[in-house]
Amino acid sequence: MATASIPKLMTTEEFLALPDDGVERWLIEGQVREWGGGKPVTVRNWIHSAVMIALGGCLKAWRDKQPPPRGQVIGGEAGVRLSRNPDVTVGVDLGYVSPEVMSRQTGKSTLIEGVPLLEVEILSPSDTQEEIDTKLTTYLSAGVSMVWIINPLRRTATVYRPNALPQFVNEQDDLDGGDVLPGFRARFGELFE
Repeated sequence: MATASIPKLMTTEEFLALPDDGVERWLIEGQVREWGGGKPVTVRNWIHSAVMIALGGCLKAWRDKQPPPRGQVIGGEAGVRLSRNPDVTVGVDLGYVSPEVMSRQTGKSTLIEGVPLLEVEILSPSDTQEEIDTKLTTYLSAGVSMVWIINPLRRTATVYRPNALPQFVNEQDDLDGGDVLPGFRARFGELFE
């Protein structure tokens, strides 16, 4: 009887040493996952980019009004190591990292080490439902307090929180930070103007 071989788990350091061939990858539980069918990402959807800039600006404006110490708004596929042994390292469209997590960062790494309070995924036409579900599960399993999945083509968002029903947001609604980002509120439809 043949025995199944146990795959070697990759560390974040090994993951970061992979060649940069334009393929979007995450490290989930020590295993490399490729998005978009493993095809290089050469050009992002301009709507994706515009929504990222608009929402990032709203998050930054909110952050700047918070009393010190302040957290950090991150974006543009920022690298985040959510956990170790096995490592979970992801690239995020947008996020907000608490002051507590930011205070533990050192100049030794370009990665955020720790779990952000908010993660935002802005969908691209090439995203599959399986990829979206995997990303959402990865974030919530790691302890992210709130995840916004934004569909720019439909101009909708779905807000996910641990142990809560998803909330649906459309152009007429406000995107609300709740108790995760107290006082954050953005008119969702304005992100597309």
